[in-house]
Amino acid sequence: MDSLYKEVVDATADYLGPSADRFVSRQIVGHLGKSPEKLKNRDLNILIKWIKPAIALLTDDTEAVDNYISSLKSLSKKKRK
Repeated sequence: MDSLYKEVVDATADYLGPSADRFVSRQIVGHLGKSPEKLKNRDLNILIKWIKPAIALLTDDTEAVDNYISSLKSLSKKKRK
C-alpha cells in the first residue's frame, strides 16, 4: 500500500513535476517537525494550511491552486491501515 506521503507527493507532482518530493518533504519537516514517512491523516489539515500559500506564490492560477488543495483534502478522507 502506498504511504500517505507518497500520495501527497503524487498529487503535488501534477503541479510541481519532479520537484514535488523535495517540496512536500520540506513542508512536512519544516512545519510539522516530523519525518515525511510519519505523515498521518490527522496532519493533513495543518500541512495544507502551509502548502496553500506556498503554492499560491508560485502561480497566479487560482483555479489550479484550488484544484490541488481539493485533491489534498480528498486524501484526508481516505481510509488507511
